[in-house]
Amino acid sequence: MSVEKPASKMFIQIVRELRGIIQDEKIPPGGKIPSERVLAERLNVGRSSIREALRSLELLGLIETRRGGGTFVADFHNHQLVEVLSTFILQEEKDLRNVHETRKILERDAIRIVTDDEVLRNLPVWESLLKNVIAVGRIAREDLMREVIITSNNRLVLKIWILLKQYGKEPYSGLSTEEEQPLLQTLISEIMLGHTKKAIRAFEDWTKLLHKGRE
Repeated sequence: MSVEKPASKMFIQIVRELRGIIQDEKIPPGGKIPSERVLAERLNVGRSSIREALRSLELLGLIETRRGGGTFVADFHNHQLVEVLSTFILQEEKDLRNVHETRKILERDAIRIVTDDEVLRNLPVWESLLKNVIAVGRIAREDLMREVIITSNNRLVLKIWILLKQYGKEPYSGLSTEEEQPLLQTLISEIMLGHTKKAIRAFEDWTKLLHKGRE
């Protein structure tokens, strides 16, 4: 009987490596990607970690799983709705503010869903993110918020969030700063502890800081 390898890599790192395999091997839309067993061996992680990463990629619309047939690359290059929103609908500054506020509504609700659910708040991704914030002092901002949205497990919300983020072009680009570190630690810690109000308060303080840095 085989023993599953420990999931020593960060969840986000696994996702990136999986996307790297798809890109490096030039697997086209509709092309089949390696099995969970093969991917686990290549990346030296447990199959449960591979399964979780594949689920995230599927929620993002990058891959699709066919029952009994395997996992395939999806056609994810069609992002025309962003251009449509920009050109025909969202033309005023107040529209952009509405985009940001709508995005925050989705994010606050996703934080509430994750924090209120014992299974979701105990997923290994939060511990990995927290360790990275503490040890390295920074994380990719978008990685954190994407994981919150993905973990809330609503495919439609994820797609809307991606579109809103693309149009708004902020505030999650780049790496977090030293000033953000205590707020991020608090946000992730409160999610893990199941303290919904405190987690949302930390989120609000963090996004205020990001907005202040762009004024």
